[in-house]
Amino acid sequence: MSVDLVLIGRNEGERLIRALHSARGQARRLIYVDSGSTDGSVAAARAAGALVVELDMSIPFSAARARNAGFEAAQATDPAPFVQFIDGDCALVPGWLAAAEARLSQDDTLGLVTGWRSEIAPEASLYNRICDHEWRRPAGPIVACGGDMMVRAKAFAQAGGFDPTVIAAEDDDFCLRLARAGWQLERLPLEMTRHDAAMTHFAQWWRRAVRAGHGFAQVGLRHPGHFRTEQRRVLAWGLVLPVIALVGAAKGPAVPVLVVLLYALSWLRSAKGLRAEGMPAAEARKQALLLTLSKFPNLIGMGKYWLTHLARRRPRIIEYQ
Repeated sequence: MSVDLVLIGRNEGERLIRALHSARGQARRLIYVDSGSTDGSVAAARAAGALVVELDMSIPFSAARARNAGFEAAQATDPAPFVQFIDGDCALVPGWLAAAEARLSQDDTLGLVTGWRSEIAPEASLYNRICDHEWRRPAGPIVACGGDMMVRAKAFAQAGGFDPTVIAAEDDDFCLRLARAGWQLERLPLEMTRHDAAMTHFAQWWRRAVRAGHGFAQVGLRHPGHFRTEQRRVLAWGLVLPVIALVGAAKGPAVPVLVVLLYALSWLRSAKGLRAEGMPAAEARKQALLLTLSKFPNLIGMGKYWLTHLARRRPRIIEYQ
């Protein structure tokens, strides 16, 4: 095995215990990076035999900063050619590390491989099931992926690692820079990690959607063209149509009613698309409703980014768990 595992977390509780247990005996070395936990995470990681890196909390923390710190610790002595990153709310699927390492060893043009993530408890809430659906994407060449990934150490260094100032969609930003450096990215048709979103309340889903909107704006600005479609949808459905409805209301109910009908049509189209992917009709209708509604928190997230950007302030992380 020529893979070091970097696990990042903050107050993950039992989820971290599960993640540490899943990593036992799979990687050559385990590095845990902690971002100011107060729940005994550091002690649990040490007890599991991990090398622990505790971030200086006087500096704003982010997932990107934590991953960079883990990579640096892994490469400081006896560096491995490959590094697997996972979050503290994830558990490794047995066999993934060996398969991913074999694929990277087989093709020197690959800078990164990822696999399939799935939710541990999709039955717990509609919000968990939305995550479970989001994680399942086609295998093959990809443009970007989430934070669970195995990276060639040489490629990571060449791309400059993660940007710690990017607080959402930092994985997209990294992947795009990796590709710009000449590396290929691939999703393998294999189970990689089991994720525990633990989202049981609407407020958690809302904050997660705000975070996504922030990522659309920040990474979209850094990489023109990326997230362009998402940003246009958010502006159209989250801002332009509501403004049209409000202005039109001054002249009567016709315009607001038309806008409501457009939202209903969008919901129906989303539900139809989810049904085409094999989702049961009742579930498709529920998820489509949240997809339609998501444009509003997305817009808030985009606005948060632009306000901090124009004020020349550093963005602060948006947590939903």
